[in-house]
Amino acid sequence: MLHHVLFITGQLLGGLGLFIFGINLMTDGLCRAAGNRLRAILTKATSSRFAGIGMGTLLSFLVHSGAATAMLVSFINAGLIELPASIPIMLGANIGTTLSMQLISFNLSEYCFLVISAGFLLQLISPCTRNIGRALLGFGLIFLGMSTMSNAIRPYRDLLIPILSRIDGNTIQGMLSGIFLAFAITILIQSSGATIGMLFALISAGVISDLSGAFPIIIGANIGKCSTALLACIGTNINARRSAFSHFLFNLLAALPAVIFAPLYYQFLSRLTPGEIIHQAANANVLFIAVAALFILPFSRLYARLTTWLVWSRRPAPAVSHLDTRLLATPEQAISATIRELRRCVAICEESFQLNILLLLHHKNTTVLKIRKNENNLNDIKVAVTDYLSQLTNLYLSHRQSLLLQHLNNSMANIERIGDHIDRLCDLTLERRGHRKLRFNDEGLEALTNLFKGTAEALAMLRESLNPDIRDFKKQAERILQVRNEYADISRSTKQALAESLSHKGIGLHPAAGLYFNQYIMCLDRIVKHVKFIAITEMQSQFSIKMKKMKYAIGEQNYDIPARADLEKYLGPLLDD
Repeated sequence: MLHHVLFITGQLLGGLGLFIFGINLMTDGLCRAAGNRLRAILTKATSSRFAGIGMGTLLSFLVHSGAATAMLVSFINAGLIELPASIPIMLGANIGTTLSMQLISFNLSEYCFLVISAGFLLQLISPCTRNIGRALLGFGLIFLGMSTMSNAIRPYRDLLIPILSRIDGNTIQGMLSGIFLAFAITILIQSSGATIGMLFALISAGVISDLSGAFPIIIGANIGKCSTALLACIGTNINARRSAFSHFLFNLLAALPAVIFAPLYYQFLSRLTPGEIIHQAANANVLFIAVAALFILPFSRLYARLTTWLVWSRRPAPAVSHLDTRLLATPEQAISATIRELRRCVAICEESFQLNILLLLHHKNTTVLKIRKNENNLNDIKVAVTDYLSQLTNLYLSHRQSLLLQHLNNSMANIERIGDHIDRLCDLTLERRGHRKLRFNDEGLEALTNLFKGTAEALAMLRESLNPDIRDFKKQAERILQVRNEYADISRSTKQALAESLSHKGIGLHPAAGLYFNQYIMCLDRIVKHVKFIAITEMQSQFSIKMKKMKYAIGEQNYDIPARADLEKYLGPLLDD
């Protein structure tokens, strides 16, 4: 008997594991296939409410709600999307999840191995088809997992029917029991799709035979899926937290009329698809979310205000992106906005750098999380800046403007690398934590503090220099280079003291601590080096803003595209050796 229980439990959990792994694999494959296009499209979907809900629906249908809402929270935290504009996308993400489960409701288990084989072969054929193959492989595993769970449950349905009969959407107690159970399971496994997938497996096995037994589970799963966004917002700014809360509040508000008018749902859906319980459950999932989303959509800005009022903060909301697509028609304004965006990025770097100084002296998990979130923000902003500058290249630009776009792109790359080195400082501090031999003495901490101060001053001056209103970038750049030279002197003397410590002189560190001390210096040196590179860029004559051109609107320009080059002509001399 125990052997049977263990076997069936393993089969059920294995099927659930295949289902969740299939969802994650399919999501990962589709995200990789789309690349940065998903991010670019999502940031453009804020142009109107209908564009937002449409793009949110498509995105969530393709990559599942967990990934879609986490991506949305990440963009809001980076300042690339404002809270009111995110509401339609969030509504669409909820609808898209229900549509993806609608697809899974079709029993394609007979073809799962064919889909898995096709996905596996596509991964082997070519790098170009690898990600699509990965998505197909995940899609096939979803149905294999459902089939495995259903087969595990079917022999024991007579035992399970009395237990699950307590979940009854016709009574308040039965409704609340089902909602709470599905809510708890979804939070535990972090996938509403898996919870509803288990529901479909129970229906296929004959354990649940009517919609009233499935509807509470659907409602609870939709409320529980908000935990993904709520977890993703830990360590983020107030707007990102408000976005995650708005997601939870919507699903909670959508559940209330669904519970109240549940008998009407049963009657309507039983007539729509008589006798097909799985399709009735899938349709119920779509219907109660879609009705609530379409009701709230016209009031999305009021809904954003309600969320702001409920999630109140004394601190002002963080700065948002300056990359306004409406400015693209006037290149000089768009260039000015890009410089302001670079300044915002440096401010993010400064915040993370200051947090690293605090982390060096006192460990806090929230500090580490904030540094990690800021690093993700910089990566997202870099993609947005590159896309923004690429759109600018479609316009007729002057020689100065064309070169300035290259300077701005290089500056953004340098800022992103500064963020990487700041993130590495965090890694070094975490690696040293708890190791006595890696401690720094007073002399070492004092020397390191001087380097941190010099780096912080360089970052502060860089932020001040990236201001389109100052007109004279060259003068600011010269001051940065002067601070950089002062830092270099301190760095050289510190390295000399570190070398002397090996002979028990200078700052006197354990050899293992000396290795880490040297890595701190290397990271700080590299941060200042990238600051220097940006300052050198600012000294170029093209790095300037022409105020008289601020209002010049310029149309698109059809640049001459060169003919395809004869590659053999250039490869030949290289291969002769």
